[in-house]
Amino acid sequence: MWIWKNLDVADNQRVLVYHRKRLAQVLGPGRHKVSRLGGQRDVEVHEVTDIEFNHSNAKFLLNQHQPLLEPHLQRVETNDQQVGLVYRDGQLKDILRPGSLRVYWKGVEAIEVVIIDTEADHRIDAKLLGKLGRGLNLDLTRAAMGLIQYTEVPDQHLAMLQVNGKFEGMLQPGRYGFWKVQRQVEVKLIDLRLQTMEVSGQEILTKDRVSLRLNLTAAYRVVDAEAVMFKVNDYSAFLYRELQLALRESVGAQTLDALLEDKDSLNRNISERVKQRFGEYGIGLSNVGVKDIILPGDMKMILNKVVEAQKSAEANLINRREETQAMRSLHNTAKMMDNNPMLLRLKELEALERVTERIGQINVYGGLDSVMNDLVRLSPKAN
Repeated sequence: MWIWKNLDVADNQRVLVYHRKRLAQVLGPGRHKVSRLGGQRDVEVHEVTDIEFNHSNAKFLLNQHQPLLEPHLQRVETNDQQVGLVYRDGQLKDILRPGSLRVYWKGVEAIEVVIIDTEADHRIDAKLLGKLGRGLNLDLTRAAMGLIQYTEVPDQHLAMLQVNGKFEGMLQPGRYGFWKVQRQVEVKLIDLRLQTMEVSGQEILTKDRVSLRLNLTAAYRVVDAEAVMFKVNDYSAFLYRELQLALRESVGAQTLDALLEDKDSLNRNISERVKQRFGEYGIGLSNVGVKDIILPGDMKMILNKVVEAQKSAEANLINRREETQAMRSLHNTAKMMDNNPMLLRLKELEALERVTERIGQINVYGGLDSVMNDLVRLSPKAN
C-alpha cells in the first residue's frame, strides 16, 4: 500500500514526473500510480488551457527528452529573419518575433504556425495587413506594431518608400504594410492638393527708402513628387524662403508711388521671379499676391495730407471749368442777341415772366414798352 502513490490528473492538466531530479514521465488525464521506490520523485502540474508550455527550461527539456515530450508538446522556433503567425482553431491569435521559441500543448486546440521569411519579401499581403494593422484583435495589433510599418496613403496624396535609405518607389493611394525586421522602412507622404502659404510681417525698404510692412500669400501644388523628394529636403521652408526673397527684391526695386499706383505689377514681378524656380523642384505656382501694404504712422499722415491736397486741387479745377463754361455760354448768348433783335425781345419776355411770378398783382400803363422800361430802371434796385 505504501509502495505506490495514487495521482489524479484532471482533463485540463498534464503532470511532469521527475525521478531523482530527472524527467521520467508525462502523465495525461486520469488516475495514475507512482512508485515510491527507487528514490525521490517530484511532480509538476501544468494547466493545458493556457495552451503555451511556460517552463524556464523548456528548450533544454525538449532537446534532452524529445521522444518523451514530442507526443504532448508542439515546438515552434523562428530565426533572425523570420516571423511566425500563430493560428488557433483557424483564427490568427498571435505573432512570433524573430528568434523566438514557443511550445504549445497538443490536443487542446488546433495550433498552426505559418513561418514568413521577411528577407525574401518585406511587403505584407493585403489580407494579412487588415488583421495586423487595423484588426479587431487589439492584442495582436500591439504585438505587430514593432514588426511592421503600417501606412495609409489618402486620396490626392502620394508616398515615397525608402528601405534602408534607398528609394524603392512611389505609393499610390491605399493601405500598405512592410516588415521592419532588420531593416529601416520610411514612408513620406506628399500632399498633391492645392495649398496656400503666408509670408507675413515683412519689413522692407522701397527704392526711395520708405519702410513698409507687407503680407504675401501664394497658392501652389506639387506636380512632380519625385523631384520634390529628391531635390529639396523641406519644400515648405524652400517655398517660404523663395517667396520672401522675391518679395524683398521686387519691393526694393520700386518707389512707394509706383507700388501704390500699380499693385498688380508687384504681383507679376514676384510671380515671374519664383515660377520658374518652383518648376525646377516639381512645384507648380497657381497664384501669388500681396494682401496688405502697411505704411508707418508718420508716412500715413503725410500721404493723407497729399491726397487731401490733390482732391482739393481737383475740386477747384472742376469749379473753374464750370465757371469758364458758364461765362462762355453767356458770351455766346449775348452775341446771338446782339445780332437778333427778336431773340433779345424773347429774352426780355422771359425775364418779365420770372418777375411776375413773384408779384401778386400788376397794373400796366403805357403798354409793354413802358413795363420793360420800368424793369430796366428798377433792375439795379432789385440787385
